[in-house]
Amino acid sequence: MKNLWNSPVKKKGSQLLIGVLAILAFVLVIYYANNNRPVYKEGNTSGTFYEVGKVVGILENNVTVDEKTDGLWRGDMKLQIKILTGEHQGDVAEVTNYFSALYNVRVSQGDKVSIRIDEGDKGYQVSVYNYYRVPQLIGAILIFFALLVIIGGKKGAKSAVSLVFTMVCILWILLPLTLKGYSPLLVTILLILVCNFLTFFLIDGIQVKTIVAAIGSVCGVLVGAGFSIISQHVMSVSTYQMEEAENLLLITSSTNLKIEDLFLCGILIACMGAVMDVAMSISSSVAELHILNPQLTRWELFRSGMNIGRDAMGTMSNTLILAFAGNSLNMMVMIYSYKIGFQQLMNTDFIAIELIRSIAGSIGIICTVPIVALIASTVLKRERSILKK
Repeated sequence: MKNLWNSPVKKKGSQLLIGVLAILAFVLVIYYANNNRPVYKEGNTSGTFYEVGKVVGILENNVTVDEKTDGLWRGDMKLQIKILTGEHQGDVAEVTNYFSALYNVRVSQGDKVSIRIDEGDKGYQVSVYNYYRVPQLIGAILIFFALLVIIGGKKGAKSAVSLVFTMVCILWILLPLTLKGYSPLLVTILLILVCNFLTFFLIDGIQVKTIVAAIGSVCGVLVGAGFSIISQHVMSVSTYQMEEAENLLLITSSTNLKIEDLFLCGILIACMGAVMDVAMSISSSVAELHILNPQLTRWELFRSGMNIGRDAMGTMSNTLILAFAGNSLNMMVMIYSYKIGFQQLMNTDFIAIELIRSIAGSIGIICTVPIVALIASTVLKRERSILKK
């Protein structure tokens, strides 16, 4: 009976029970976060709905092509649009679709479009809102996950699961709890811890190298956060200097949103992925070296980890900075075209914000290298010495 109690069957049963309880707790957190969450409404939008429509006819075509602006359409087009979803499903409405430099939704007969329906006392009015992109977006996501599973195999499938879990945590836990008035910084740190450890354990299981990588990546993110906090105070930068600050302030009027730490939260989330990549690469490499040559000393393992980390450090830091630069390319083109002077340029909020974002993430990556190398070499040698005893 004692052997049966300590059998692998009991162990698997305990793991299954823990897994079920963890899933139940996760579902309850999502329910609490989204139950009665405040929603900001801009003006009176109670009679505004967004549905799907189909162009069934073109009544008038008053379009001209503007060759000076990359062939953009100008003028207008009168359309017959059949409403495919919502309360007015099946109705056919006449819609005038206007074209300008900033609004250029080109449609032809048979196309599906996203439409806006405005209810009024004398009926409703339909207008073309934008392209209908749902099938294409779903297709792009499916292609990404398919390639991840086909090329990555079993680990690719596990990576897909961890990615979905992370996105669910951001969309259905972080955002609603933030709107409810919880500290976005505290919630972000907790979610980073959970997503970090779960991703490593799901992909490679609970073992020394994954625990080391998880701890090291958390330390790297916190180092980047520390630099960001210091830089914010020194440079007098906060969420209130960001482009979205005005809209965020309006949202606080009808929700409990606290926007002070949103800038820092964005940096933490952005650098987490890159830091995790570097941490896992170093931890796996040091563990493999230890297995192949157990006689290596702690210092030799640490030095090997540092050499491997230096190779990854440059490329990952470059990747992070280029990602921020890519997101800000349009703004950089505008700044360059206006020939803004050095003093004016370096003292703009935009430059300070982007500089802190880029450097904070890169510092997190750089500091992750020695942290993981040190922890991995120390833990692996200590584990071997314990096993010898």
